[in-house]
Amino acid sequence: MKHERPGIELSGQPFSFAEMVRIGSGRVTLSASEIGMQRVRIARSIVEDAIESGMPVYGATTGVGAMKDVEWSPEDLDAFNLGLVRAHHFGTGTPFSCNVVRNAMAMRVNTALTGQVGCTPDLIDAYMRMLRADLIPVVRRTGSIGCADIGLMGQIGAVLTGVGEAIYRGNRMQAAEAFQAAGMEPVKMAPRDSLASLSVNAVSFAAAAETTRNAAASIRVLLATGMMASGALGASRDPWRAVRHVGTAREALIGAWLCNASDEWEWPVATHVQDALSLRMIAQVFGAVIENLLSTGHKILAATGRSDDNPVVVEGRVMTSGGSLPLDVTILLESAALCMAHAARNAFNRCVLLGNGQRRGLPVNLVPPGRIATGFGPIIKLAGEIFSRVLSMSNPVSAQSLVVAAGLEDEAAFLPLVIERFDRQMRALKRLAALEALLSAQAIDIIGDTPKGVAGMLYEVVRKHAAFYTVDRPLSAEVEAIEEELGSDAFLSKLIEQVPIASFDDFFALGSLERIEERLTREPAII
Repeated sequence: MKHERPGIELSGQPFSFAEMVRIGSGRVTLSASEIGMQRVRIARSIVEDAIESGMPVYGATTGVGAMKDVEWSPEDLDAFNLGLVRAHHFGTGTPFSCNVVRNAMAMRVNTALTGQVGCTPDLIDAYMRMLRADLIPVVRRTGSIGCADIGLMGQIGAVLTGVGEAIYRGNRMQAAEAFQAAGMEPVKMAPRDSLASLSVNAVSFAAAAETTRNAAASIRVLLATGMMASGALGASRDPWRAVRHVGTAREALIGAWLCNASDEWEWPVATHVQDALSLRMIAQVFGAVIENLLSTGHKILAATGRSDDNPVVVEGRVMTSGGSLPLDVTILLESAALCMAHAARNAFNRCVLLGNGQRRGLPVNLVPPGRIATGFGPIIKLAGEIFSRVLSMSNPVSAQSLVVAAGLEDEAAFLPLVIERFDRQMRALKRLAALEALLSAQAIDIIGDTPKGVAGMLYEVVRKHAAFYTVDRPLSAEVEAIEEELGSDAFLSKLIEQVPIASFDDFFALGSLERIEERLTREPAII
């Protein structure tokens, strides 16, 4: 029986990762709760009363930034509010995915439904109509210092007024053409709506959520290849058992997973009083990594239900605010970037162990006995390059100084840059996992082991794309093919099904969209 996908009602409450995956896919119907819309109407009346009284309202009846003291006459307001969003369409570079932009638009609606923004109900309706029509603005990714995504959200706001570019039914076109094709009209920006459409961090939060979820998926696979490499190297499982009793809660969780994931394999233990730290301490390394990722994920989700506007409507007044600085999310993401470097080093060290010929009688460079070949020595240099690449992107950038807008804007988090570097790390980790799996499969075949369970799944993927190495050959395409399959939602879903880490997998909604929807179709989500 085919089940209809339930809708999601936005209400001002924080999103979950599962909800963001579904919103980003464009395969769910969104609506705004009546309670939330009532809050929007109340906040709007407060803004209109302030404007009517002659009180300057930043970005509504005054200029912004260095032009904050310029007040506009009632006759000038239409031209100012139209120009404000168009002036902030200055982003450049490769566009964000439609998934990120959909989530950013939904997030803008959701935080407005808290009743702390003061925009018109018409602006909410305009966002919702675009989302329902799947008319998605093209948002180029370079254009925010991380203190309100003005150059990113401004591209969405500009499209609302009929300029810029949009994706409609899979085709990229001018915004005016997209509106015409969708049978819609551009929006006339009322006072406050213009600034409300551009001066928030919604694009960065949406991108941070996507990249953090992808990092969680990469770490899940890298943990599995670490277990496979440990088996190939004949590591003792006792440290993984021990950590379940003496480690932190997260370390114990990883230790339990390592034991459970390796139970089906007749574990090839070599005799070592002490294994290398990269084998003994997998639980400690990955325990710290997932602890950080969970903390980062929770912080990102909290931001999806919190107004970071300036000004805001609170206590029945329009107040200036400093909430547009997303430093809490940024600092945790920078910490996550450091965690990625530790995970990369851990995997790289095992790759070196696999190739240096010092365990289980494995030959140097994993060249089978009697064969004339250079083997895997050169490719371990690739693993080293990937580790160095991940490490180079782990240094913090959020505390650097920048002063713009006549000195008014002298704090910034550089969140989009942090996200971009984190995303590049995550992609590098996927390749490192492919290399670790490839080297492990070669070692397993040389020794004559028969991997089962999770290790068997990884082995099958490797051997699907790369034969046992006996004669020197190009490996680039093979590594990329292994990387692509191990990084797929389909493989991750199989891995989770085989041995789950429920508190981690379900929080980040890892795996395929079908797996996520299967868990959520029982009743509509309200967020």
